Formats: sequence, structure tokens, C-alpha cells
Amino acid sequence: MTVIEFAGLGPAPFCGMMLADHGARVIRIERPGHAGRFGDSGNRDILNRNRERLELDLKRPESIVQIRELTQGADALIEGYRPGVMERLGLGPDELLAINPRLVFGRMTGWGQDGPMAPMAGHDINYIALSGALHTYGRKGERPTFPVNAVGDFGGGGMMLAFGVVAAILNARSTGVGQVVDCAMVDGAAILSAMTYTFFGNGQWHDERGVNLLDTGAHFYDTYETADGKWISLGSIEPQFYALLLEKAGLADEPDFAQQMDQERWEGLKERLTQLFLTKTRDEWCAVMDGTDICFAPVLSLAEAPYHPHNVARSTFIEQGGMTQPAPAPRFSATPAPKPRLA
Repeated sequence: MTVIEFAGLGPAPFCGMMLADHGARVIRIERPGHAGRFGDSGNRDILNRNRERLELDLKRPESIVQIRELTQGADALIEGYRPGVMERLGLGPDELLAINPRLVFGRMTGWGQDGPMAPMAGHDINYIALSGALHTYGRKGERPTFPVNAVGDFGGGGMMLAFGVVAAILNARSTGVGQVVDCAMVDGAAILSAMTYTFFGNGQWHDERGVNLLDTGAHFYDTYETADGKWISLGSIEPQFYALLLEKAGLADEPDFAQQMDQERWEGLKERLTQLFLTKTRDEWCAVMDGTDICFAPVLSLAEAPYHPHNVARSTFIEQGGMTQPAPAPRFSATPAPKPRLA
């Protein structure tokens, strides 16, 4: 698979990384002198690994001709410009699909290729806000708390575009017909919230932050501070896992905890757990709960996560060029991804 990628920031490069990690030949078109955000070589940008790089000045007609020639043998093209930019360059879908009818034209934007907000600037925080997702993130009575830029840029953006491009290439290989993949981060954030909308539509989710099963409302599905100022996470939803939590925490004889799904009790039970977990360090709680079905894990920092025994055993993180970075995922039994090359 050969993919032409127009250099950008965030979600489109993440899509390019996903495809390149697993064997696609991704040729990244960059403006001269703009090889990366982290120095002249750009080789400290994890999102740009595993690429070939071609510097072209898109204001020069000969560069446009060269890109058109490249697309003749490409399976896909991905770009993250505002709607209309590629058309003004003479590199829009109509022009390039005329050259290569099997081409998949992947378009990554925040608002989509059409609609009243399509021409406007925005960022992850705005796209997840419009999708309804951001409203659900945060604690009761507090402002919405956005999960860095994972839901809009990467889950609802780059990952969605990678899925769309591969699906469209499969279709093109069976039909000979390419197409445009319109990947909007607001759409992606919405589809990632499908289960939440299911709960809401079935009357199982209050349209209020911090009072529901999975949004910090429940005492058994939350994070708690420990005696050393670190944190642990609990996800003891199922009755058998919840019973094990009570046993290991020494709470099995407290009658209030027996009413797990009584939402009227959640706030008080959460306060009880808050005080309990402050009595031991994070490592001490790990010693009590690791290796059980409680649904427990320590909250690890970015510096700690690569060295946890589970992550070490699975090589979830790798070292390359002095950079600790996530290894390619997912994993394939017959065609495992090679160790990434520096950007």
C-alpha cells in the first residue's frame, strides 16, 4: 500500500503513523525547511516515524505536477487542510481521481467538508464539545474536563481516518473505484460516545456530569489518592468483582456497601473510600489488590508507565533514538510490525 501524506499536526500524522507502522509506504510531503516541530530533522516527533519525506514547495507549478505523478501509483492520499485548500492547489479529488480512478482521498478536518461550521478554525476541545462528549467528562458540579486531545484528534480523528482509508482501499481493490473519505473529528467524537448515547436514550444516564456509572459518579469506578500523594484506579462494576474489592479493602462487614447500585448512597460511600485509601501508599495498595479480579491498577505517570512489569513483558513501549515511545499497535500474529524507524 502506498499513501501520500500532506504534512500537518496531530490527527492526520497519527493516521499516517498507524498505516506506516504496519507496512504501508507513506510518503510525507513537507514544505522546504519545515521538516518537523522538534528541530531541523524532526526525528523526535513520534507521530512522523516510519515515513519517507519529500520536500516540495506547493506554490511552484512543478511541485504540483510531481504530486500528480506520485498519485498515479498511490492507493491513498491523506490531508488535513481546511475544505477547499487542496482544490485551490489543483490537487482536489476531482483532479486526482481523474488521474487515478482507484485513489482513496482521505480528508481530515474538525468540522467536516460541509455544514455551516466547515470553514471555521477549531481544535480538539471544540469538536468534542459540539459532539456532546465533552459534557460527560468531569466531576459533579465542576467544569467539563477534557481528556487531553485523545478523543477528538486521535480516537475520533486519526484512528477513524486510518480505518476509513483501509476500508475504502479494500473497496477500491474489489471494485476499481476510489472515493473521498470525509473524516470529521466532531463525527468521530460522536461515534466514540455511542454507548453513552445508548445509556442516555434508554433512561440509564442522567444528562449531568459526575453522577453516572462511568463518569466518576459511582464509588466503585473512580480514582483515589493514596497516602504518598499518588493514585489508584478502581473499576469494580460486576458484583463478583465488587465483592472482592470489599473483601480486600476490609469493608465486607459494612452494610452500606452491600447496596452497590443504590445511587443515593454513592456519594457517602465514595467519601468512605477516599479516607480508606489515604491510609496506605500506592505500592501498599498494589500489594493488597494486584493479581486479583478487583479491576484495579495504579495510576502511572508518563515516566513510570514504560517500566511497569506488564508493559515491560509485552514491550508496550520501546526505545528508539533516545526516545521512549509506544510500540506499534495492534499486534498481528503473522505480520508483526517491525521496530519503527526514526522520523
